Amino acid sequence: MTQVNITLDLEQLKDELMETNLGAVTKSAVIVVLNQMMEKERDEYLKASAYERSEDRVDMRNGYYERDYTMSLGKMTLKVPRTRQGEFSPSIFEKYERAEQSLVLAMLEMVINGVSTRKITKAVEQLCGESVSSSYVSTLTKRLDPIVQEWADRPLNVMRFPYLYVDAMYIKVREYQKVVSKAVYVAVAVNEKNRRQIIGFQVSHVESEEGWTRFFEHLQKRGFTSPRLIISDAHTGLKKAIQSTFVGSSWQRCTVHFKRNLIAKVPKKGAQEFTAVMKDLFLQSCPDRARRMKNELVASYEEQPRFEEALTVLDEGFEDAIQFMSEPNSYHPQLRTTNNVERLNVEIRRRERIINIFPNTQSAFRLIGAVLKDYDEKLEHLQRPFLRKSSDEK
Repeated sequence: MTQVNITLDLEQLKDELMETNLGAVTKSAVIVVLNQMMEKERDEYLKASAYERSEDRVDMRNGYYERDYTMSLGKMTLKVPRTRQGEFSPSIFEKYERAEQSLVLAMLEMVINGVSTRKITKAVEQLCGESVSSSYVSTLTKRLDPIVQEWADRPLNVMRFPYLYVDAMYIKVREYQKVVSKAVYVAVAVNEKNRRQIIGFQVSHVESEEGWTRFFEHLQKRGFTSPRLIISDAHTGLKKAIQSTFVGSSWQRCTVHFKRNLIAKVPKKGAQEFTAVMKDLFLQSCPDRARRMKNELVASYEEQPRFEEALTVLDEGFEDAIQFMSEPNSYHPQLRTTNNVERLNVEIRRRERIINIFPNTQSAFRLIGAVLKDYDEKLEHLQRPFLRKSSDEK
């Protein structure tokens, strides 16, 4: 019987096989070739052929195991040779594993971008010719958990944060076979280099003083210290939590929210001048100037009963709404509102809207955390300060 010796350029053959669309009729031939490639690699690893006695031998053969291998012509089952000590691994799977890892990362990116599980399974089937179950995608997304948790718990004592923005949004979560509303706390800070960072988030049962306090204490345990100024809306529980947790910090009430509250109390007719002056109050650069304008406004309308409620609201909230005026003038547009953190909430909402109802709290933490982590990395790559001093302030 004639013996045929086949000399293979393994690297070239692997590359060609991975890049070529082969017909189904060649599938069995490819299996034979790949099995022979792996057998040859095992011989080279052992430094001895089958039944060969050699002083250079490093291990012994230990049979085979089956492993699926997916190529452009479909899935095939290969006989993978193994050794007794288990340290041999055929190189043919290295490229496959890199491709598989790229696919996994692509799927996780789709999850972060809010693509539904159904659409992900369909996309994978079109790309690979292999269907994956929704449960597989759900299991895969759990790989994000330790990544998100590590980011959410990272230390904050490596840098000072003079300014802190906090806000909350609501999501729907399925819990004990019911759909409930839960609060998501988000904190964005400006560091000593005047750049924004997302420093924390938390999914809580409800927006309350207790919930905000727990959130702030979590930031403090990670090394966050009292900032110079905290910007937020005027939620009662949030205000109390700020006062008790961040002693020595000033609180800036978002002027956008405050003006909305004021306008709601202003009479519908004959109040154009009042509204114009009221809006102009919060465009002043000097707190003393703003106070004089406010006193003049009150004096002009205090005798008119229909403005009484609006003037009361203005008087009670005015000082909290002008705290930003004690900071550099060029910072004022960014420090007087929570607009930047609310834009971040829009990014979360855009992904969350596709899901609509989270199956559990952990899945909400996973997706929202992944979105925030991705957004935070983009902020870091911008390398652009959020707050900039003008030339005359330097």
